Amino acid sequence: MRRVCAAGLAIVVGCLWIGTACRAHAADAAFQQWVQSLWPEAQSLGVTRATFDGATKGLEPDLSLPDLAVPGRVQTPPGQPEFVQTPADYLKESSFDRLAGVGRKLLNQYGATLRRIEGQFGVPPTVLLAIWGRETDFGGYKLPHDAIRVLATQAYTGRRADFFHNEFLTALKMLEDGVPRAQMRSSWGGAMGLTQFLPSEFYAYGVDFDADGRVDIWNSVPDALASAAKQLAAKGWQSNKPWAYEVRVPPNIDCTLADPDRLLTLAEWMKHSFVLAHDRVPRPEDLTEKASLLLPAGVYGPGFLIFRNYYVIKDYNFSDLYVLFVGHLSDRIADPRPFEKPWGQVTQLRTAQLEEMQKRLTALGLYNDKLDGKAGMKTRLALGAYQKANGLKLDCWPTAAVLSHMQANSR
Repeated sequence: MRRVCAAGLAIVVGCLWIGTACRAHAADAAFQQWVQSLWPEAQSLGVTRATFDGATKGLEPDLSLPDLAVPGRVQTPPGQPEFVQTPADYLKESSFDRLAGVGRKLLNQYGATLRRIEGQFGVPPTVLLAIWGRETDFGGYKLPHDAIRVLATQAYTGRRADFFHNEFLTALKMLEDGVPRAQMRSSWGGAMGLTQFLPSEFYAYGVDFDADGRVDIWNSVPDALASAAKQLAAKGWQSNKPWAYEVRVPPNIDCTLADPDRLLTLAEWMKHSFVLAHDRVPRPEDLTEKASLLLPAGVYGPGFLIFRNYYVIKDYNFSDLYVLFVGHLSDRIADPRPFEKPWGQVTQLRTAQLEEMQKRLTALGLYNDKLDGKAGMKTRLALGAYQKANGLKLDCWPTAAVLSHMQANSR
């Protein structure tokens, strides 16, 4: 008894000296208790006890991941470059030049397969190649994380825990259905394969296009690209329609015209002195398609007229920069010309600063969208309205100077 008590005292004293280690031990115990509580739900999906125990034995949360709600820790924003980089940094000419060159070779290599995929789902080969190039550098980028651990962590303490709860359980079903865990490498958000699918997307959109009896988005290019095409088609991809046109905007443009709800036909925009970049001539059938204006860097970069297919790509990854990368890379595979107007060197505010700006714009009645700390199209539009109302330089780009003006003038 004395030895037990002495051992217990040693643990208590140790915890007094090494509080962090004891808290970590307690956190891991709580995590394991939470994991085990999921067994009934996993069983209802057809996961056997052997698969469940094998996947969760020794499983620990990875608290180095971004976007976690860990008590006492400063919030780490998502690490996706499209959310933290400026347009000039993200949309580099050197990247497009390299990836477009590889894409043209792959277009030739997989041309017959890509044409069959387009025939079935209506998505052009170059768009699928561009997604593959953006997501994993055509398979050259090796995803760094174990998907089971990532999804369990995000489901346990992520800011979107409810969403990842289902993804973690579905990942266990993937193991049950024969997907090797060693193959399930993922991003910090749990997306896997050549074109980055979450577990639920694997089951919703996975296609066995090479007809070998299984869906393999990791090693089979036909399966991965057909699966991406099926997802885009399900999200509303319009066959034989444009995604966007780069345009020369009129001088001294009012950047608040870049409103996603302001829809005009391409012909109407052109009547208002918008000219297609590189003096391109639009296809006659595109002239009647409705588009809105996008100024992703405010007045400091190219302008675009964007169509319905723009938003379909955005539903694949909710970032304007991601869509511009994929769309432009798709164009570059067929046409080597770069953006006509270069991207200006603007400063990207920190996530916390942008979120404060969004809150202040909301309080003023100028913004009614998500408080996500991102300089999206609605944030830039609301900012432009604020600049106009306060006689500031109208550029529709969030800066520290404008935030300081908001802080000093909280009317």
